[in-house]
Amino acid sequence: MEARTLACVGCHGDKGRGVANVYFPRLAGKPAGYLYNQLIAFQEGRRRYAPMNYLLAYLPPAYLKQMADYFAAQSPAPLAVTAPAAPPATIAQGQQIVSKGLPDKKIPACTACHGTALTGREPGIPGLLGLRTDYVSAQLGAWRYGTRTALAPDCMQIVASTLSEPEVAAVSAYLATLPVPQQDKPVAADTTQLPMACGSQNPHAAEAKP
Repeated sequence: MEARTLACVGCHGDKGRGVANVYFPRLAGKPAGYLYNQLIAFQEGRRRYAPMNYLLAYLPPAYLKQMADYFAAQSPAPLAVTAPAAPPATIAQGQQIVSKGLPDKKIPACTACHGTALTGREPGIPGLLGLRTDYVSAQLGAWRYGTRTALAPDCMQIVASTLSEPEVAAVSAYLATLPVPQQDKPVAADTTQLPMACGSQNPHAAEAKP
């Protein structure tokens, strides 16, 4: 599988461990269910980025599942974090939203779903560490405007469309200040009740289609 995923190295780094480009996320160590869901989303057009849509167009789901398992099994290397050029008040606002949510808007804390340490949760919720400001902002924007969608109920679409532009900027800036821990592993799947129904966390969503 390492040889078969060489086409991924240019954008996502060796074994999916990331590159300097702010718009290409690392894949290593993310939940296999999440990675599989994203590969299917690109294949089906629920996520739109022409190179990914083209590369995945004719690959069978079982093969995509093998790719997801491969990248999930890799050990993510710590990434250097560049402090975003954002005012301290913006960073503080982002920290508040990430850790406490926005109760008046019925938006839960990011930590409630992505884990206390923000390293993700099996089987389908990714970690939020090692992501640059521009990437997080772009993904939240994609959800806001419908160019990125997930399995229904699409909880992130609800969250992103409820946040204001300044709140999106604050969350993106704060997350970019956080270092990646040496042990950047998602929380194991458990029976914890999520604050919102989320289709991508359905354990059957990560199963390869026949």
